[in-house]
Amino acid sequence: MILKKISAFLFAALTFFSTGFAEEEQLQKQAHEIHQRILTLDSHTDTPLMLGRRGVDLGKRNDPGEGGGKLDFPRMEEGGLDAVFFAVFLGQGESSPEAYEIAKERAMNIFGLVHESLEYNTHKAGLALTPEDGYRLRDEGKNAVYIGLENAYPIGEDLSLVEQYYNLGARYITLAHTRNNHFSDSSNDPDGPEHDGLSDIGFKLVEEMNRLGMMVDISHVSDKAFYDVISVAKAPVIASHSNARAVHDDPRNLDDDMLRELADNGGVVQLCFLYVKQMPANPPRDAARAELRKRFNNFQGLSDEEMEQARSEWYAIEQQYPSELPTVADLIDHLDHIVNLIGIDHVGIGSDFDGGGQLEDCYDVSQMHNLTVEMLKRGYSEEDIEKVWSGNFMRVFNENMALRDL
Repeated sequence: MILKKISAFLFAALTFFSTGFAEEEQLQKQAHEIHQRILTLDSHTDTPLMLGRRGVDLGKRNDPGEGGGKLDFPRMEEGGLDAVFFAVFLGQGESSPEAYEIAKERAMNIFGLVHESLEYNTHKAGLALTPEDGYRLRDEGKNAVYIGLENAYPIGEDLSLVEQYYNLGARYITLAHTRNNHFSDSSNDPDGPEHDGLSDIGFKLVEEMNRLGMMVDISHVSDKAFYDVISVAKAPVIASHSNARAVHDDPRNLDDDMLRELADNGGVVQLCFLYVKQMPANPPRDAARAELRKRFNNFQGLSDEEMEQARSEWYAIEQQYPSELPTVADLIDHLDHIVNLIGIDHVGIGSDFDGGGQLEDCYDVSQMHNLTVEMLKRGYSEEDIEKVWSGNFMRVFNENMALRDL
C-alpha cells in the first residue's frame, strides 16, 4: 500500500513537472513567434562603454561574464531584439568653460566610436534616425541602432551643440545624471537641489530640443525638474529607463502622480532593469564600491584612462561579490502597476544594459524573450505586447519629430 502511494505521488509529481515544462516551452515558442511579427526596441543601453579602450566587437558573440558586455548583434538576434538606443554617456564634472570643452571632446569621441562600430558591421546593423528606419532595418535583416545623449553636460553653455549632436544621430537627451548639472537638478545628488528644478538655461534647452524634434528624457532628473519639463514641453516626453516608485521606492522611479502627469502629456516610461526591487544587503560589495568611489573622486573629473580603470575595477567587484538579482517577474510587477494606473499606452522597455541593468533571468540581451513570456503568463495580448516593445515609444518619437516640420 505504501509503495502504491509513493508511486502515485511520484507519478503525480512527474505529470505536474512535465506539464509545467511543456507549458513553458509553448510560451517560449509563442514569444519567439511574436518577436518575429513585431518590432522590439530597448530605449537605453550603455553599450558604447564597451567600445574604444575595452575593444569589444559588437559583431561577435561576447561573454558577459568575461567583460564582453550585455549586448552585441549576435545576442540581439538570439533574444529577438530588433532595435536599441546606445547612450553617449558622460559622468558629471565641474562647471567651467574648460570642463565643458573636455566633455564635448569626449562626447564627440563616443559618437565616433558608435559610428565606427556600425561601419565595421554594416552587414549586421545600421544607424537609425527615424522611427521608420527601425522597421526598414528590421525588414533588411539588420539591427537598428539609435543614439541618445545621457547627461546634457557636454552641451555646456553652447545650445548650438544640441543641433550638432542631433546631426550626429542623437534623438533624445537625458537632461542630467546622478549629480546636478547647470541645466537640471538630479534625483540622486547627495547635496540636494541646486536650481529647484530646471535652471533658466535648462528651460531653454527643452525649447531647443522641441524645435529640433528631439525627445526630452526625464530619467535621472529631480521630481521638481520633471514637473518643470512637463509644464513647458511641446511634445510627449520619455523616461528612457525608470520604473514605478509605488512598486519600489527609489528617487529614480516615478511616483503615481508623476505617472499620471506623464500620461496626460502623452509620454512613455521605459522599464529599467535597475531600481526594480529592494534586494538583500551585500556589505562586502558595498564597502568595496565605497572605497572605489572615494579613490576615484566619486567618478567626477576623471581622465579617459582613469575612468576606464574605475570601470574595470567596478566590474571586478561585481564578479568578486555577486549579488542576488531581481527577476523578470519583479520587473513585470512594475508593468502591471503602470498599466492599472494609466493604461497600456504609456510604458515600454529601457534595460540600462551595460550601465548596471540586469535581471536573474534576463542577464543579457540574449534572454529578452523572457519578458514576453512573462507578459503572456499575465494575460497581455499580442497587441499589448507590441505597444510595450515599441509601439508606445515610436508614437512619442513620431510626435516629437513632427515638431521639426513646423
